[in-house]
Amino acid sequence: MLKKENCTLYSGGLTGAESMFGETAEKWGIKEVNFTFPGQNISREKNTVVLSDEELKRGDISMELVSNMMHRNYYEAEKIRKVLQTIFHMVNSGHQIFVVGTIQNDNTVKGGTGWAVELAKLFNRPVSVYGQVRKGWYTWKNGVWAEDSPRIEHETFVGSGTRNLTEDGINAIRKLFEDSFGT
Repeated sequence: MLKKENCTLYSGGLTGAESMFGETAEKWGIKEVNFTFPGQNISREKNTVVLSDEELKRGDISMELVSNMMHRNYYEAEKIRKVLQTIFHMVNSGHQIFVVGTIQNDNTVKGGTGWAVELAKLFNRPVSVYGQVRKGWYTWKNGVWAEDSPRIEHETFVGSGTRNLTEDGINAIRKLFEDSFGT
């Protein structure tokens, strides 16, 4: 059985889902690491890793490729590039990915959060999304989103998601930890 004392949550410390993942991890005694970059406003500053320009570049990718994969255009290229580079470090550090957001009809997840999901797919990592509109957890299996009741099963995991966290989203994060580690 997975011991919470051996686990680490990787996140970005932003308002909403990431802060809630961090608060919940802290409640359970799970180590938390928050990646950020100079000038980024975060609301959770526990174990913050401020990525240098050189470190950010390790997560660099063509914005054209990102736009094609996410089926959308990004206009604030410099700011969003740093956000996407930061997400790379989160996903590269955590083996299992949990996201709270909106699964769209094209199977992408809305917003910058969707990049964490796409990277998880590319890296062949277990990825689960709590769809706030659908009001349920979904795990990417065999190229489709399948309803699921995921558990934290790896010592390193990522918690990311929307800044517009609903009460259902908060409860989903809390239940994920309860189901994974007991009451």
